[in-house]
Amino acid sequence: MITLNDWLHDEVRKIGKDYSSHDEVAMYDESHAKFRDVPKENNELLDTLSVKPGESLIDFGCGTGVFAIEAARRGLKVIAIDISPAMLSYAKSKATDLSVDSINFVESGFLNYQHLSGPVDYVTTSFAFHHLPDYWKAIALKNIYNMLKDGGRLYIQDVVIEEENSIENINSFIESQEQLGGEFLRADAIEHFKDEFSTYDWVLEGMLERAGFTVDSKESISNLVARYYCEKIT
Repeated sequence: MITLNDWLHDEVRKIGKDYSSHDEVAMYDESHAKFRDVPKENNELLDTLSVKPGESLIDFGCGTGVFAIEAARRGLKVIAIDISPAMLSYAKSKATDLSVDSINFVESGFLNYQHLSGPVDYVTTSFAFHHLPDYWKAIALKNIYNMLKDGGRLYIQDVVIEEENSIENINSFIESQEQLGGEFLRADAIEHFKDEFSTYDWVLEGMLERAGFTVDSKESISNLVARYYCEKIT
């Protein structure tokens, strides 16, 4: 009998940057710091979610572990998931250096992660969802829905495209990245829109609704980056 696993999307296959490379991973925090205030973002998110010690959180695409570590420092039980062994190794070392030992690091992705413990209070993902084509985004959202408690919160931050003036906005973004970080960030931005799977806001919002979420609020930045604060409805 044919099952989903027979034709499951391969999340390990390289799309965009090669985060199996230890050199790329080592550059990740430095390159993002050129155009994001990551510590500020993380603390603002945790404040907005009103997290409490003892609550549980899954972070998909945890990358170098910066957010997962900050959440654990606030007393949350954290499962940090990434498809890249190099990313996880880097994140684990960082957590060890900071004496944070309450994170369960898991090598997995949005589609093949098997959540075997009880429902969690929060699921978060930042700049990772665009690695999935749209069909598989919808599957991932249904999986996430089943991981959350009733009333649980989902946060997505990603490159999400507003339809009006989309080409002009993308070109402007690429130019601004070049001004911030030279050819490295310019090439990174071009590679993103050329090879990865960022989608329209109205597509993502339709997926969220169909998966069973309500969007409590949305923040849009430069018509290309969006933050969604969602709640599981029953």
